Amino acid sequence: MASSVIGAQIYTIRDHTQTAQDLARSCKRLREDGYEAVQLSAQGPIPVEQIAQILRDEGLTCAATHMSLDEMEDAQACGAFHAALDCKYPAVGGFRGDSRDAWNGFADRFNHIAQGLAGHGLRVGYHNHSHELAPVDAAPTGEGCTVLDLLIERLDPSIWFEIDTYWIAHGGGDPAAWLDKVAASGPGRLPCVHVKDMAITSQREHQYCEVGSGNLNWPAILDACRRADVEWYLVERDEGEMDPFESLKISLDQMRAMGLS
Repeated sequence: MASSVIGAQIYTIRDHTQTAQDLARSCKRLREDGYEAVQLSAQGPIPVEQIAQILRDEGLTCAATHMSLDEMEDAQACGAFHAALDCKYPAVGGFRGDSRDAWNGFADRFNHIAQGLAGHGLRVGYHNHSHELAPVDAAPTGEGCTVLDLLIERLDPSIWFEIDTYWIAHGGGDPAAWLDKVAASGPGRLPCVHVKDMAITSQREHQYCEVGSGNLNWPAILDACRRADVEWYLVERDEGEMDPFESLKISLDQMRAMGLS
């Protein structure tokens, strides 16, 4: 797999993927706009066989999915779902814990899920938001250990991290530095990255925006992605006033202008 395949996170166009007909129309437009892959997330209750056929018809690859922990725990069903899509990267969209014990409990559960799915040829991943940059304890040096640090240490090395560049910046972190940190924790821990930009408004508010139109340091981020051998660059915009298809097209064009193909 080339290390610069650009895909669209279906969550961006979730209002247009609730029926098989809408999903087919949406995938057709994504392919016409130049996308090669998608990440399934928040689509409607469409049989996986139909989804797989739609993706084949439009020439799109399923790079990854988002699933709940409960869905992942049914290893047989999860394995069959991903086999139909020829996809090996299910990810959980996040977890909220209010203590170190809660996060340790999550890590134990997720490690168990990873073991169950490994027999189906799947590697599970964890998608961050900004709350994973909250401290979970204080080291004697005065430096904090974040939830994300804990997860990098506690999760099995087979579990990958779907670093979301917007949410890392939202939490006060440097996306490129965190990409390097995750990559340094072991090989293959960054097959997929959520490519998402953040702008600051005149009212000092964070705002989702098209990749390359905000405040993030994309040369540094993309260099870190290359160092980590990222396979899939998955473009997402959670919400915004611009039409989501137009937003995805602008992001794709601007990423290509940055040197990705």
